[in-house]
Amino acid sequence: MLNPFKPEKAVIREIIHETADTTTYTFSFSEANLQKGFRYHPGQFNMLTIFGIGEAPISISSNNNMDSGVFQHTVRRVGNVTNALAKMKVGDSVGIRGPYGTGWPLNVLEVKNLLLVAGGIGLAPLRPVIQEVMYRRQDFGQVELLYGARTPGELLYTREFEQWRQAGIIVRLTVDAVPEGVTWDGSVGVVTKLFDEMSSEPFDTLVFTCGPEIMMSFVVRGLVNRGFVPEQIYVSLERRMNCGVKKCGKCQIGPKFVCRDGPVFAYAELLTLPEEVLGGVAG
Repeated sequence: MLNPFKPEKAVIREIIHETADTTTYTFSFSEANLQKGFRYHPGQFNMLTIFGIGEAPISISSNNNMDSGVFQHTVRRVGNVTNALAKMKVGDSVGIRGPYGTGWPLNVLEVKNLLLVAGGIGLAPLRPVIQEVMYRRQDFGQVELLYGARTPGELLYTREFEQWRQAGIIVRLTVDAVPEGVTWDGSVGVVTKLFDEMSSEPFDTLVFTCGPEIMMSFVVRGLVNRGFVPEQIYVSLERRMNCGVKKCGKCQIGPKFVCRDGPVFAYAELLTLPEEVLGGVAG
C-alpha cells in the first residue's frame, strides 16, 4: 500500500460461520487495481478497521494462489472491533491496511517435510500453508497436521478436512472434552497427546506451530524431547500490535518487534531474546 497508515476500503463478499463465535470473512478491495496488486505471504496479517470503532491485527487465513480477487480473515469475537465486525453483513465495508510482518518460511524451504501443530483459532494462520501445499503438492514431502480445539464444535474448517486428506496431508484431530450428546470418534486430550500418534520425525522436517502461547510452550518442549531442535521449529506469536509498522513499540520483545520481525519467528531466535518467550525451552 502507498500509505501504510491509511486503511483502504474493502467490501465483505462472503460470510461463513465456522463456530458459535468464529467467522470467516471474504473481502476484496473496492479499488480494482489495489485488489489486483495485493500480494501477501502465508503467516502475514492485516490491520482491520471498523470505522468509528477501531482496528485490530488479524491473520490472513487465505492464500494468494487460491484466488487473487479476494482474501480472507477468520475472526473470533473477543473485543470491540471483532464484535462490531460480527454485526456486519455482505456488502458492508471495512478498512484494511497491510499486509504486515513475516510469513512462514515457505519460499526458501529446502526441507521437504512439514509438521503443522495448531490449537483453536491458531489454525487460521496455518490454513494458507495448507493451501500452498495443495497448490504445489509436488514440492513437498510428508505434510502432517496436528490440530486441537476445546470441543468438536469449535474445530475450524471442518468442511475442508477431506480435501486436505485427498491432497495427501495427514490430519490428526483432538479435543479437550466432548459435551454430552455429541458424537466424536477422534482423540480426547490436549494437542500434544497427538505426538504419540504422529508419523513425523525430526529428520528433514520443519515444524510450524500456532495457538495460545501456553500450548506452544508445551508443543516446543514436547518436540525438543523427541529430538527436534529449536532451529527446526517456527512459531507465530500474538502480541498487542497497534501500528503494524514498528512505530508504537507495543509489541516489542527486546530488540524485536512482533509486527515487523514476526509474527513468525524461528524458535532458536526467540531463545536469544532477553525476555523469556514460550518458557525458554532449549532442550
